[in-house]
Amino acid sequence: MPDFFALYGLPQSFHPDTTSVRKQYYTLSRQHHPDRFAGADEPAYAEALRMSAINNEAYRTLSDPDQTMGYILKFYDVVEEEEAYKLPPEFLMEMMDLNEAIDDGADGASSSWQEAMNSWETEARPFMQRFEGGERSKELFADLKDYYYRKKYLLRIKARL
Repeated sequence: MPDFFALYGLPQSFHPDTTSVRKQYYTLSRQHHPDRFAGADEPAYAEALRMSAINNEAYRTLSDPDQTMGYILKFYDVVEEEEAYKLPPEFLMEMMDLNEAIDDGADGASSSWQEAMNSWETEARPFMQRFEGGERSKELFADLKDYYYRKKYLLRIKARL
């Protein structure tokens, strides 16, 4: 897995500086754009295509905080593709209530979802700050993984609103 942060010369962060991400994206786009290598030999053209694809993926990932979180956790082998993660029962009960409110067409469903998202952000922030401060403990990664899957669940609910 390529290190997008190293590619862009940025520290690992769940919220990389958007201006720096955009600037590095355009710099690397100009440097590795396949059109610049149209007359080059096959290996040089293939490398330009590879670097262009990596740059595009890095930009898409680092421009979206949810994708960035997933990327970091996959980079450290904390999360696997299509993992069947078990969320805590108390969280699932809260989400069942929220889903029922949506199904019933309750007026407060949207605000209840927003409250759950605000709660997620408040609870997850200290863990993200510890990571950005340099901590890489198994315990921290376990907590970040749990928050990652909670947010994925919340985002699926949002799609229903």
